[in-house]
Amino acid sequence: MANSGFQLLGFALAFIGWIGIITTTALPQWRTSSYAGDNIVTAQAIYEGLWMSCVSQSTGQVQCKIYDSMLKLNSTLQATRALMIIAILLGTLAILIAATGMKCTTCFGDDKVKKGKVATIGGVMFIVSGLAALVATAWYGNRIVQEFYDPFTPVNTRKREVRNRKTDVV
Repeated sequence: MANSGFQLLGFALAFIGWIGIITTTALPQWRTSSYAGDNIVTAQAIYEGLWMSCVSQSTGQVQCKIYDSMLKLNSTLQATRALMIIAILLGTLAILIAATGMKCTTCFGDDKVKKGKVATIGGVMFIVSGLAALVATAWYGNRIVQEFYDPFTPVNTRKREVRNRKTDVV
């Protein structure tokens, strides 16, 4: 069984990762694109997340809209949502299980073997939670890259930054 300090360090790092998964799931910056036309005043940044899309204008105004219908969303976005929620729920359960199995708690009394098994189960659940989040983010990112390089996607609808050709210096 591990040293108490290493257990606390591992638990703290896993807890910080779990907080990161929650934050990542909630933020709308999963896909970012921008448009700057002939006038810098009309510049816009478009953010798309799992739950909403936002438009930020160069004037500082930000408008967000929650997705209306789950049925209109593509399957990749729905699967990413599901995997991130599963990662959060598994992380929550892992926190509860790992905390009861740590050496610094009094659960399970003096049975060190049982405490060690419970702590190991909590650690494995943290790993599975992290892998679910990793698969979700990699899958979503892969979809963005595929859409960008799809030859059937018109150039003007691709999600990329459009530069003003009049101000480009050669």
